[in-house]
Amino acid sequence: MSSGLGIVATGLVPAPASAGGRRPDLLVAADGSGDHSGIQAAIDAAPVGATRPYIIGVRPGTYLGQVIVPSTKPLIELRGLGRRPADVVIADDRANGTPKPGGGTWGTSGSASVTVDGAGFRASNLTFANLFDEAAHPEITNRQAVAVLTRADRLVFDRVRFLANQDTLYVNSSAAGVIARVYLRDCYVEGDVDFIFGRATAVFDRCRVHSLDRGTTPNGYVTAPSTDITNPHGLLFDHCRFTSDAPAGTVLLGRPWHPSNDPNAIGQTVIRQSWIGPHIPDVAWSDFGTWPWEQARFAEYRNYGPGALVSANRPQLTTEQAASSTVEAFLRGSDGWRPERC
Repeated sequence: MSSGLGIVATGLVPAPASAGGRRPDLLVAADGSGDHSGIQAAIDAAPVGATRPYIIGVRPGTYLGQVIVPSTKPLIELRGLGRRPADVVIADDRANGTPKPGGGTWGTSGSASVTVDGAGFRASNLTFANLFDEAAHPEITNRQAVAVLTRADRLVFDRVRFLANQDTLYVNSSAAGVIARVYLRDCYVEGDVDFIFGRATAVFDRCRVHSLDRGTTPNGYVTAPSTDITNPHGLLFDHCRFTSDAPAGTVLLGRPWHPSNDPNAIGQTVIRQSWIGPHIPDVAWSDFGTWPWEQARFAEYRNYGPGALVSANRPQLTTEQAASSTVEAFLRGSDGWRPERC
């Protein structure tokens, strides 16, 4: 992993008050000095059916082990208490093809380091990672290794890093046709193949999206949306930066994923007013098996940078379409949701 985790705790800091004067309800410390030493134990201690945010302050350190936020635990917030997102790392190391103790393998969803089924979940100032080492496990051919899987609505990630290789960030919903909104602001997402994928409505606001160099051609695909045909809003990238160490023209912006060949999965990726590096070629979108990219909802608008070309191979939003393809429009929903920073 090019980012390297290098995340040894450099000391503890007191739990700060939140913007609204709230201090964490519970503290987690890797050295055992907090209320809990593990993230899952802290989530297990959160109240069922909460009606106000339950804030878990996470002191600097590395926390290993799979984490699940169940649907019975809404409004949980994980708040990193370090000086920067790299100071707190929550990670696991299993892949799709990793054997399970009781037989079989984990599968893509089961590989997730963190699974979020609780509505209203928030995370800020920390890192989620899947540390599965592809080179160390040549016997495992199904290498999808998810850092975070989301299936709930009204989620917020603020100054969060997501690190893995294939299938880093799986933004999904509880079922096809169910709307699940995710807002990511000032985040960093790193991976190679289909590393932002799923059927959720996910908005990336001023994020950096970094493609790793696999040393292959192509080097990978940034997105693989599977947006249901009934959902007008899929993946939106607004004022983001698309970067890579890969050679010029070797990474695709996306391809349409049809889970189980579902014909109603008409994926949407919209990239607007973003900087795109030279790793993206003129033909920026790709077919996925027998599903042509031209039938998906792929579009750009006023992008710039060496990889931001305008051609017949790069569909562009009209001015009218752009006016309805904003951060606010994607997230508003029937309840008028306007998320604030953590």
